[in-house]
Amino acid sequence: MKIGIDIRVLARGVRTGVEEYVINLLSHLFLIESEIQYKLFYNAYRKNELSFEWPLRRNVELKNFKIPNRLFFVSARYFNQPKIDRLLGGVDAYFNPHFFGAPVSSRCRKIMTVHDLSFEYFPEFFSWRKRLWQKFLMRTKKEARNADKIIAVSQSTKSDLVNLYGINEEKISVIYSGVGEQFQPISFEQNQPPAAGDIKRKYNLPSDFILYFGAIEPRKNIVGLINAFEVLREKHRIKLVVAGDKGWLYRDIFKTAKESKYRNDIVFTGFIEEKDKPCLYALAKLFVYPSFFEGFGFPPLEAMAGGVPTIVSNSSSLPEVVGESALMIDPNNIDELSWAMEMALTDSELRKYLIKKGIEQAKKFSWDECAKKTLAVLKQ
Repeated sequence: MKIGIDIRVLARGVRTGVEEYVINLLSHLFLIESEIQYKLFYNAYRKNELSFEWPLRRNVELKNFKIPNRLFFVSARYFNQPKIDRLLGGVDAYFNPHFFGAPVSSRCRKIMTVHDLSFEYFPEFFSWRKRLWQKFLMRTKKEARNADKIIAVSQSTKSDLVNLYGINEEKISVIYSGVGEQFQPISFEQNQPPAAGDIKRKYNLPSDFILYFGAIEPRKNIVGLINAFEVLREKHRIKLVVAGDKGWLYRDIFKTAKESKYRNDIVFTGFIEEKDKPCLYALAKLFVYPSFFEGFGFPPLEAMAGGVPTIVSNSSSLPEVVGESALMIDPNNIDELSWAMEMALTDSELRKYLIKKGIEQAKKFSWDECAKKTLAVLKQ
């Protein structure tokens, strides 16, 4: 069997949730059945050099193209060309782990993963360029309807596909993503190991802090987190660390932090290197992820796997991902978020419970299991 896989999402060299999904899934997928031949469609006029061992595997072939993606998307949108399976030299099935436009021949089965439909619910959280991109070039609804099979990363996303797009639920398989094995509890003695000190200096981290990690954009509700932190800070001397790269429409977030009376207690780290993430989580007293909408949500799982008490929103997919292992709050209720942070910081029994249950919950999410279930869908 020959399977084509779209890896255009890796061209920018960043690691948001979609990139995490593709990188981890493929790293496990290619190890399952060596007799299956995989052809990777990697296209962009300018793209990041891949640093993975995939192309070195005997059953994986990297197909490099330099078609400008804007031109490709326009051609796909209006002419349904070029047929990607033909560009790859023929495949039985084509797997698109994102919802990029991907024309294929009628004889080629198409499977796609849908991560979330946040742009449908909250268009105001996206820049006008992103909204135009989604509406006129991505054609998510049409791509989903034309796909032979759809993988949804959560039951929440599956429900959205059924209710918003009218997709037949029988062609949608819910397959949860995994959590990396590198995210484990790290025990820091009174004299912290040199690695911890290096990370603290590298990102200017304070001694005691609440952590948010993710993209800096409106959907993540960082303004609400800052407001809730101000209420908490009136009673407790602790700092807030906002870690991650800028997304879009982030000016109000930085403006809110700059105008806060506790602005000196709010730290923005910027980009976090992949190898530094486990230690970053481990240094935090508490992890907070008050996002308005998530298709899955990697950071809460990573934090819980690392033994960090976690707070998330009670919206979209987050309740089904964290189960009963994290505190859940209304993302629109600042007082509720502030209260939850105070309880998670000061109630020792609650902290022990959240740490224990969080580690147990995170173990339910395996990339090996995700890859096996994905391959089963690809072979149907």
